[in-house]
Amino acid sequence: MNKIRLLIIEDNRLLRECLTVMLNDQPDIEVVAAFGNGKDALKATKELKPEIVLLDLGLKGQNSLRLVELIKKESSEIKVIVMDLIPVQADIAEFVKEGVSGFILKDGTFDDFLKNIRSVAAGVNVLPPSLTGSLFSQIVEQVVGEGKVKLIKSVRMAKREREVIELIAEGLSNKEIAQRLNIATYTVKSHVHNILEKLALRTRLQVANYAHNQGTSKAQSE
Repeated sequence: MNKIRLLIIEDNRLLRECLTVMLNDQPDIEVVAAFGNGKDALKATKELKPEIVLLDLGLKGQNSLRLVELIKKESSEIKVIVMDLIPVQADIAEFVKEGVSGFILKDGTFDDFLKNIRSVAAGVNVLPPSLTGSLFSQIVEQVVGEGKVKLIKSVRMAKREREVIELIAEGLSNKEIAQRLNIATYTVKSHVHNILEKLALRTRLQVANYAHNQGTSKAQSE
């Protein structure tokens, strides 16, 4: 039997070592290496040529998305599975665009890990069941279907919501935005809530990043 050659990149040492031991106990899986940082892992990827890279989405002080890009550039044949506790839908979309084949929730069971690893090795893309609703499906369809099309373009924004996004990007608080737009603070909070939901984001910082990286002018008005 040809074993699935797996390389782990996880900065939590306990989790990394436990996964290595447990996965190596499987008759069809071989962990060829495990690293706590992307730099060492990338070098090893060139030498060890794993079939699958199991990658922590939230590596401390490192850009996991950039690491996926470098791994896929090294070999498009390598499949990448990303691990996270509660991945943000927009983050998942970005990883899908870079060619990630699967996602594993860290609070899942070990059987879930095994099932996902084996499915990806067999050529099946695996997405978390809790994130395959209509909104997520639309995001993935947008990314996969149009490649570099910016996600924000597929979201319909009211004029006032676009104004709030611009002011969030400038670093203004809700109170300051209310004063600038001459509206109540609770109205601003309502707009922020709607913006986060429409863009599938969780924080104001992520909204600001969208504004800086993609430009609020690209959002479609109602």
